[in-house]
Amino acid sequence: MRLVASDIDGTILGHDGKISSRTIRAFHACRDAGIEVVFVTGRPPRWLYPLREQMGHAGTVICSNGAVVWDLEAEQLISAKTLSLESVLEARRIIKDLRPDSLFATETLTGFHLEPGFIENETSELLAEFTPAPLTETLTADDAVVKFLAVTRTGTPDDFLAQVQPAVAHLVATTHSAPRTALLEMSALGINKAVTLADFAASRGIGAADVVAFGDMPNDVEMLRWAGDGYAMASGHPEAISAAGQQAPHFDDDGVAQILEAKLAALRV
Repeated sequence: MRLVASDIDGTILGHDGKISSRTIRAFHACRDAGIEVVFVTGRPPRWLYPLREQMGHAGTVICSNGAVVWDLEAEQLISAKTLSLESVLEARRIIKDLRPDSLFATETLTGFHLEPGFIENETSELLAEFTPAPLTETLTADDAVVKFLAVTRTGTPDDFLAQVQPAVAHLVATTHSAPRTALLEMSALGINKAVTLADFAASRGIGAADVVAFGDMPNDVEMLRWAGDGYAMASGHPEAISAAGQQAPHFDDDGVAQILEAKLAALRV
């Protein structure tokens, strides 16, 4: 175990926005033992405050499902893989034809563009900072899009993904991380958490065999398959559990902490 890579939401962070003290101690113990720690999330850089404020993490974070590598200490971009305007608008057109009730948003390196109705709660903090408008009116070729989002209020996220993914596979890489909301997350072709994590590990002379990874949703599948020691949360999505082949105990039981504690104890024997 030379590197620990962990998803955030549903893996170490609950719906209450809290990381347990036991989990925090386990990650600190890894760092104290000289083990590299990197968090790999679908979140954009602007939503990394739980890591900084609760975990005290000041290292590299792989964001936006692998599209962005971010230096949390310097609050600085390391690298990004972006989507072209043409790909975004063509994918939007295809999805709109398939599901006319779909609404869209884009995460860019400088902000967030969302269409009217994308956020159900009109009092959301997002709307205080960003003005909803059709993407065809707000996006330009200069916008560095790192994630394209599509949502529908009907059906399940799995069904929405199954319908959309093959139709846009020539334009974008599509996944989801929402337990209930039919929300899809799209990145540049060939980009996922595993691809960027592999590059990060290689830059430190670490191979897949020495990586322990944790995740819980379809956007973690490639990472869990790639890592030599991949663990899906017992509380996670069936696809993640199948991909990993190993389970960490349920999130509510501090599953990640339990696995890390056991591995650290074995290293000391």
